[in-house]
Amino acid sequence: MTAQLFIMRHGEAAAGHPDSERELTTRGQAEAERMAGWFGRQALAGARLYTSPFVRARQTASPVAEALGIEAEVLPLITPDDSPAAVCDWLIAHASDTPIVLVSHMPLVGLLAELLTEGRALRGLGFPTAAVAELEGEVWAAGCARLLRFRAPADIR
Repeated sequence: MTAQLFIMRHGEAAAGHPDSERELTTRGQAEAERMAGWFGRQALAGARLYTSPFVRARQTASPVAEALGIEAEVLPLITPDDSPAAVCDWLIAHASDTPIVLVSHMPLVGLLAELLTEGRALRGLGFPTAAVAELEGEVWAAGCARLLRFRAPADIR
């Protein structure tokens, strides 16, 4: 069974402290809306959407959830410095053939995409704000996924 995984970085966020409370800037909100429009044009029947508990990720996930007609669920293990291997373990434990969308942060999004596609998490893929990596795979283990597309807000017309 081949499944889809969409790994998304949150939109541009303002500086601030504590990190978990940083909010999207006006630009970040626009990026999230643009990518939500893109998600709304994808065939993602039955998709599940998970977001980091950090404010900027939840704010990014909100328009995506609306575009997909689903609720976003908070997933505590996808904050910036969490382990990409732990996320792989979670994905394996929650495997299904329905698409999964994860809204998270750098460096996790880059390291997770690299781990799933290359089998290692050394430098990570570069993700502009609100960018999405679309992967497919039969199992979400190291080196077992294929990168299908990479989209950033600037790519969406």
